[in-house]
Amino acid sequence: MGPGTYNRKKILVVVLCMTVVLVLLFGRTAYIMINKSAYYKEKADDLHERERVIKAARGVIYDRNGVVLADNQSVCTVSVIHNQITDPEQVIKVLSETLEIDEEQVRSRVEKVTSIEKIRSNVPKETGDLIRSYKLDGVMVDEDYSRYYPYDSLASKVIGFTGGDNQGIIGLEVMYDEYLQGEPGRILTVTDVSGIEVDNEAEKRVDPVMGESLYLSLDYNIQSYATQVAERVLEEKQAKSVSVILMNPQNGEIYAMVNVPEFDLNDPFTLNGTVDTTETGDAETTQDLLNQMWRNGCINDTYEPGSTFKIITATAALETGAVSLSDTFFCPGYRVVADRRIHCAKTQGHGSETFVEGFMNSCNPVFIDVGARTGVDGMYEYLEKMGLMEKTGIDLPGEASSIMHDKENVGEVELATISFGQSFQITPLQLLRAVSAVLNGGTLVTPHIGMYTVDGEGNQKNVFEYPTKKNVLSGETCETLKEMMGLVVSEGGGSKGAVAGYSVGGKTATSQKLPRSAGKYISSFMAFSPVDDPQIVGILLIDEPVGTYYGGTIAAPALSEIYSMVLPYLYPEEKEIETESGESAG
Repeated sequence: MGPGTYNRKKILVVVLCMTVVLVLLFGRTAYIMINKSAYYKEKADDLHERERVIKAARGVIYDRNGVVLADNQSVCTVSVIHNQITDPEQVIKVLSETLEIDEEQVRSRVEKVTSIEKIRSNVPKETGDLIRSYKLDGVMVDEDYSRYYPYDSLASKVIGFTGGDNQGIIGLEVMYDEYLQGEPGRILTVTDVSGIEVDNEAEKRVDPVMGESLYLSLDYNIQSYATQVAERVLEEKQAKSVSVILMNPQNGEIYAMVNVPEFDLNDPFTLNGTVDTTETGDAETTQDLLNQMWRNGCINDTYEPGSTFKIITATAALETGAVSLSDTFFCPGYRVVADRRIHCAKTQGHGSETFVEGFMNSCNPVFIDVGARTGVDGMYEYLEKMGLMEKTGIDLPGEASSIMHDKENVGEVELATISFGQSFQITPLQLLRAVSAVLNGGTLVTPHIGMYTVDGEGNQKNVFEYPTKKNVLSGETCETLKEMMGLVVSEGGGSKGAVAGYSVGGKTATSQKLPRSAGKYISSFMAFSPVDDPQIVGILLIDEPVGTYYGGTIAAPALSEIYSMVLPYLYPEEKEIETESGESAG
């Protein structure tokens, strides 16, 4: 084979290879252009489209009558686009001075090579407008929203607040976040290969959708009344805190939940004057103090209820048939249980007294005997039936569980102390729920605050329903206990809880905190009205009052003062209630 023939074959092979390569290239190109065109167009659009998120306006929070408790205010988000900045030093200077941010911090973001870099959100609208007026290349000022609370600290530990991303952090704001947050919108702009926005290309805007607004069972006026009294008591008694819950015992709707001292919802990261700021040396300590300031003591903290718990013991005793109203007891001022000598509040003793008188006198020896007759099984049966072994299920985060003895570990002494409200812990709301079952005829309700949501046009969207357990108590026992609690206020130790013109029932308590040697107390009073058909029940607790600390002396008049404003507000046409003798029951 000659050289010419060899070269021709070689050329033919090369031509064939090139032909195959070209065919493959054309085939691949055709495949991409036809079959994958949409995919690569999307990729190209991603490279040349810049997206800026527009926050949705958060749903408004209203009280039961439409009073705005949480609203939105217009703010701005300031961002920079690196490739569009023509005078970086001017941008750094203006943003640093106007936003009061360290210059080096602004510089690091301006010089960062990204498609878009946020400088600050929640910028006041007037500040955003000022920055916009400089017409700085590469500086974007977008309209935004931030949360605003018209009444500052009112119900702060219940409503809660949002963070910089406008998402709920504590309270109802986080509990109902999925309804309140809405759907963000976006702005799409087209850029060239260097990242510069193309002037002739119109922005594509997807408008945000406002979140659903939330209506609460809280009543602004009732919350305000209760807060005013609680703040005055806090100051007068130099107490650690004062808590108040007011609720409808028939359905569990909460009218007010107060935890003073409260904090400023519009400035939630500034410690109030009630914590020791000398301990704020590090971020972890500061956060602990903030968490302490934000705590809702009505549901987050447990305590020994003391004598208000005698309502529960009396209920269990009557339901199990362990006692009758005419049973008599003797109080010498103490009762010896096993190796323990347990004293009555009246050290000289009450002497002979009936079960009803023992209840009115809040006599510990009588209730030690009542608890012993009822027995461990009987007591624990009704602890469970009245919801004291479980959380209430309230629509607020962080609810605490009760701290109870294991049933098998309850001996004579434990049963005795349980019977008058000591040696275990529950939350104030758990006790209020249990007593509500007595007041409404035997139904265990779920305390709640959220009622329903509406959309931007005011159309009702979600109506929240809460579980109940019916017939946990007999109607006869409920009627008896209501009458007994009425006697506590009209004739017994809760007389300072009376309200002129209204029938009120209740129970006082003075519980000593641990360690007992510290001499610190929680004074409390639980009351409801009207006695024959309760429509409101409340509890007021004063934690570590200075000076006089008896519940009947300081807590009862405080709740009476709240009721003297709330009852006429709820029942403006209610006439003075008369006894059979024609004298006022108040």
